[in-house]
Amino acid sequence: MTLLTALNWRYAVRRFSDQVVTEDQLEQLLHAIVLSPSSYGLQPYRVLVVKNQALQQQLVAHAYGQDKVADCSHLLVLAADTDIGETTVARYFENYVKANGQQADPNALTNYRDHLSSALAAKSPQQKQQWAAEQVFIALGNLVTSAALLNIDACPMTGFDVAGFNQVLGLGEIGLTATAICPIGYRHADDKNAQQAKVRRSLAEFVIRK
Repeated sequence: MTLLTALNWRYAVRRFSDQVVTEDQLEQLLHAIVLSPSSYGLQPYRVLVVKNQALQQQLVAHAYGQDKVADCSHLLVLAADTDIGETTVARYFENYVKANGQQADPNALTNYRDHLSSALAAKSPQQKQQWAAEQVFIALGNLVTSAALLNIDACPMTGFDVAGFNQVLGLGEIGLTATAICPIGYRHADDKNAQQAKVRRSLAEFVIRK
């Protein structure tokens, strides 16, 4: 599909069918998330792929009873890092050297590393978490658009009990906190929301041109 056709086709699914997203398509979506832009390229978050009916069913109670968390093909949980600072910077530069090899300028790397360390050190713990959450939402938008282009349905969600998700998935133990979730799969034939017209502001009203 073309971009606008795909975006007009997608909607927030209310009911999924039992059709399963293939491993190849899932990998494409995960790569799309990895390739999403983030501040300084630091990617202060990770993605959990939940494909376990027992776990998914437990999570329904922490998603305010929304069954699509359990009925979808896969549940993607985007979780922000809780330890943001030197470990974040060190991880980035380890990957930078792997990607660029001998082309990496040691002097430039030192200056840039100091800059990133200072930028993060200037933030309070609350500001760091807010910053990390903002990067998650950039990735979430990219995920939803990529899914639509692959003709995969998705339902981005922030209405869930974070503490409950963290507990069930053991996120605190690995330095993460659930920030956004996105069930993916294929719409059920009986999901009437698929037939409803989109309600959006017109381009003329929405866009300010100067």
